[in-house]
Formats: sequence, C-alpha cells, structure tokens
Amino acid sequence: MRADRAPPARPPHRRDHLTSLRAVPGLPEVRPGDDLAAMLPEVGSDEIVVVSHKVVSKAEGRIVDLTTVEPSDLARALGKDDVRLAEVILTESAAIVARREGGVVISETRHGFVCANAGVDRSNVPGDDTAVLLPLDPDRSARELRARLPNRPGVIISDTFGRAWRVGQVEVAIGIAGVQPVDDWRGRSDAEGRSLAATQLAVADAIAAASELVRAKDSREPVVVVGGLGRYVTDDDGPGAAALIRAREADLFR
Repeated sequence: MRADRAPPARPPHRRDHLTSLRAVPGLPEVRPGDDLAAMLPEVGSDEIVVVSHKVVSKAEGRIVDLTTVEPSDLARALGKDDVRLAEVILTESAAIVARREGGVVISETRHGFVCANAGVDRSNVPGDDTAVLLPLDPDRSARELRARLPNRPGVIISDTFGRAWRVGQVEVAIGIAGVQPVDDWRGRSDAEGRSLAATQLAVADAIAAASELVRAKDSREPVVVVGGLGRYVTDDDGPGAAALIRAREADLFR
C-alpha cells in the first residue's frame, strides 16, 4: 500500500454496553398449573428472559405418563429401546424426515421444527415413565409469559437441537415474544463497503445458545436473564420463532 493512501475507514463496533448472562437460582420443581411468571424475579424492560421449554411444558401440562401409552406396530418398527416413547414421538410428528438403525429419528413437528424425536424428552423429568413434550404453541406461550411479567422484558423459550454437519447440541429459540428473531443485513454493506446479499443474523438463536453457557444440564436453573442486548427487545411481541423456520421451497436438503 502506498504510504500516502490511508486504509479504508471501518465503522465502529455496535454495542449498547457489556452483555451479561445470569442464571436464576432456586426455582422449585415446576408442576402442571403453576404460574411460571410468579416464580421469576423482576426483570428490566430492556432485558431478555430465556426459559427452557421443559418448565413451560410442565406448567402447561405437556407431560405424558408412558405407562398409559399403547405402542403401535409402526412405533415398534422405529427401533427405539422404549417403544412407548416411539409411539409418543410418532404422535408428536407431522412427518418423519429421517431415521436410521439404532433408533435415531429426525422428525418435523407440527410447529415446523426439524429435530430429533419431535422434541420429546425424558431428561430432567422426575420418574422413569414420564416424558415431556414441546408446548403446543411456543410463540403463544412466550407471549402469555411476557404479558404476565412486570416491565414486559423480551422472552425466549429455548430447546436443545442438534445441528446437521456439526457435532454437539445448542439451545435454539422455539418461542419468542418481544425479541427480534433475525437481524437482516441483506442490502447493507460490510466493513469494506461490499453489499451483503445473504447475511441474516439469527439473533434469537444466538441468545438462546449463549444462555446455555451459564447453566449446566444438571443445575436445575432453567431460566437465564440476558442484559446488554436491549437493542433487540421490541415493544410489540413480533413474529415469534415462526420467522426462523425455513420455508420448504427454500429447503435444499429435504
């Protein structure tokens, strides 16, 4: 580079202030009918509450007693160790996307999520014969929770999803109220002035994934409060997690 030619100016990094994440300790075991909002501390209007779907599903009674499940022949054919669980997975699936020997099942749920076992889970659930299902409408659950919280902070309901082509699982947003789901940079410029054609930042998924870093799977801390990201909190509830589901006609892998 010539000495008399300065490098192009770079825009300053956008940041409201330092982002903070804190798990909420001391929550009791959530049971059907419990008022989850009453269990949470007061949160600022510019903060975001990330709630594991498990406690939302428990409060909403989305629990199955596996001793009452009669497995079908199709459930037996899935190859799961527990055919009762296989039957529940089938019931919760709009379609089976993929399956493989050993009982691995990838389903599309009624919500449009593509995930393992239609989101049916037995971890962190009391009893050996109990399974927890996804909320019937996670976006509605997020909106209802937000409406009951003082100051109306942003709310994200999260669940653990695997990722195609990557090892490990991360939390993703399955229900959203008052949080911008996607920051669309298409049509804007990068630091070098080039127009961006495809960049859409999955803001709500990134926040959900970050929340997992301050709580352990065995910590019994299903709620995390995120500060410093007020720029993504919206007055209205917004489009919810439905905005993050890729349209089937744009899905190159099914």
